[in-house]
Amino acid sequence: MSKKFISERIQIKPDPKYPDMLTTKFINCLMWQGKKSVAQQVFYEAMDIVAKKIKETAPLEVFLTAVNNVKPMLEVRSRRVGGASYQVPMQVSPRRQQSLAIRWIIAAARAKKGKPMGDRLAGELMDAFNKEGAAISTRENVHRMAEANKAFAHFAW
Repeated sequence: MSKKFISERIQIKPDPKYPDMLTTKFINCLMWQGKKSVAQQVFYEAMDIVAKKIKETAPLEVFLTAVNNVKPMLEVRSRRVGGASYQVPMQVSPRRQQSLAIRWIIAAARAKKGKPMGDRLAGELMDAFNKEGAAISTRENVHRMAEANKAFAHFAW
């Protein structure tokens, strides 16, 4: 009998300062060229700025709420039916929701110029916490595209 290979998700250890798996995943996505210590410094600096600006809630709670606010519910995917390609709205899986939210927050922070990355990231997290900013507008654009192409929903199978 042959042994079947069963894929396992890579287990990551929680962050030492903020014991949450999402923070570790966020830091790993923030990292460039394998420099995790630099990514951690940037993230911790951003969390310190968030803690100073928003005193009524814990910085980790602000971060988690910001990521949850940016998560998309629907997205459009290309489906080829006959000779035409249709943009079909589909629900997003929870893992993809999380990865898209992280990617959009980091991309929005990197797009801003003129300040250190910690300040830009803190600003984007606070904007996402308050349901405004570039990452939220990206989410709204994705939702708007899905809403506009609702007529092709019957192609989702």
